[in-house]
Amino acid sequence: MTDAAGPALPARSPRTLDLRAVAPFAALAALLVFGALVNPAFIGLDNLANVATRSAFIAVIAVGATFVIAAGGLDLSVGSMSAFVAGTMILFMNAGALGGGGPAVIAAAMGLALLTGGLCGLANGLMTTLGRIEPFIVTLGTMGIFRALTVWLAEGGSIAMKAQDLRAAYRPVYFGTVFGIPIPVLVILAVAAIGAFVLYRTKFGRHVMAVGSNEDVARYSGIRVDRVRTITYVIQGVCVAIAVLVYVPRLGAATATTGILWELQAITAVVIGGTALRGGVGRVWGTICGALILEVVGNIMVLSSLVSEYLIGAVQGAIIIVAMLIQRSLARR
Repeated sequence: MTDAAGPALPARSPRTLDLRAVAPFAALAALLVFGALVNPAFIGLDNLANVATRSAFIAVIAVGATFVIAAGGLDLSVGSMSAFVAGTMILFMNAGALGGGGPAVIAAAMGLALLTGGLCGLANGLMTTLGRIEPFIVTLGTMGIFRALTVWLAEGGSIAMKAQDLRAAYRPVYFGTVFGIPIPVLVILAVAAIGAFVLYRTKFGRHVMAVGSNEDVARYSGIRVDRVRTITYVIQGVCVAIAVLVYVPRLGAATATTGILWELQAITAVVIGGTALRGGVGRVWGTICGALILEVVGNIMVLSSLVSEYLIGAVQGAIIIVAMLIQRSLARR
């Protein structure tokens, strides 16, 4: 029976809990317990800090991928883009080091990396929206373009930071800590917090979800679909650049193999985190959890003899298939 105010809303029960949002965190907790049982060294603070630090590249890139996928897009070029942005950044620092710029050169190189990543994302977005080409085809093409440009810049070899003093000044960005917390972990938290705020608390975030849910309805509602989708690719490019800022001081070099399979890992992290590949659903913190799961799985494989560490790629490929099956089964409930 209803009153004048309208029909009574059903009481919220525990069964209404979104299992797709909780599942990644439950899986991560189970993996941590399993890792501790397999090898007691796994649960050590140093090892866990190393796992979180190494997950920074994929986690940050996957935050951008969450926006793209939630809007109904796809970006397969992030690994090649990472190599291209890293190569461009290192070449700039090598040229700037000749003038003895020091920290100013590093700051300028960081700005160049962010600009390059944003422009690469913008190119992907415009070709997808204005060109009316499937994102799979566009980013498959740019994946080859960015990789070839990296090989060309490296002249078939590698691009390494030549100035040792500049490299020493930049190393703390990856190896340094703030109050005992590794800087890459702080970068993950900052990027995720900003991404979650934009996606959940802003008009643009609501438009991303609307475009991914139903493009036609979103367009009839006055949402500029092409603009929203293009911006998501720009966000992806900027996230790639941020990941590169953390990656470069780790090895101090970029090669033709830099970033290989990062697109697979980023998409896997997004899917594990509960974001629907069909669009309309985006979970930033779930994506971070998915990136951690991938790194934890790899770490367990290295610390144990259960599965060869050379099969990490195969395991990650299997994980994305299983994650999709779980998503579909939960969606039917």
